Amino acid sequence: MRKILKNTLFIILFSVLIVFAAYWAYLRFYASNDKNLSGEWAASIDMTEQAAVTALGWLQDIEAVSISIQDMESYMHDLTIDLHLTLRQTDRSAGTFDSSILPESYTACNQAAYEAFATVFQELLAERLRMAGYTGSTDEEAVEALVMETFGMSTTSYLMSCVPDLLPPLEDLQAQYDGSGTYEISEDILTRQFDGGQLVRTKTERYLRKDSTLILMEETNSTALNYFTDRYPILYTMQQPQDQSGTN
Repeated sequence: MRKILKNTLFIILFSVLIVFAAYWAYLRFYASNDKNLSGEWAASIDMTEQAAVTALGWLQDIEAVSISIQDMESYMHDLTIDLHLTLRQTDRSAGTFDSSILPESYTACNQAAYEAFATVFQELLAERLRMAGYTGSTDEEAVEALVMETFGMSTTSYLMSCVPDLLPPLEDLQAQYDGSGTYEISEDILTRQFDGGQLVRTKTERYLRKDSTLILMEETNSTALNYFTDRYPILYTMQQPQDQSGTN
């Protein structure tokens, strides 16, 4: 079962990479790359796959029920966390930046993930009850009442208390994406130096800028924390341009 799950995830990831590669190729060869990156940018980090895989792994211990990764993702759709990036160009090929995960979007995404999982859990529990010969009602309200009676809490709260975290800890995501410092651009390479007091780290990424779209893709020689490198490429959209007065 786990081998099938791994193969399925590989196919999904490979398909996503093909789509982004095609878009990347279009921008790379048919669109000019704007070297002025100044502005306020926003991106969404899709957490659907991670949440679905974690939830499915926990459900595999429940006998007599079956659900695929595709089924799980159909419930856990549009699970995203907002990422903001502000770039301020101070020279022809350099500037400063601020990057941050929005904590409130993480909280909302985490809540939505568990609520979606609760719906799946209730349906599977109802199926299990019917298979066991239970003759009472197995609609959503009845199953929720059974969960409340058994565990003393709602289905969502129960899953939050006993299921492995569906999302990475907020602190880990912040370690990956949050920070400020300076950046330099050279051809299609964006190098950001994160100033963390005594700890300074550098992240080197390929970039493409076309109109209101900015795509970042990590370089293999990046020295940034690599917990979530599989989340590349990241597609940003322009929210607010920066005033360029005073830029050389």
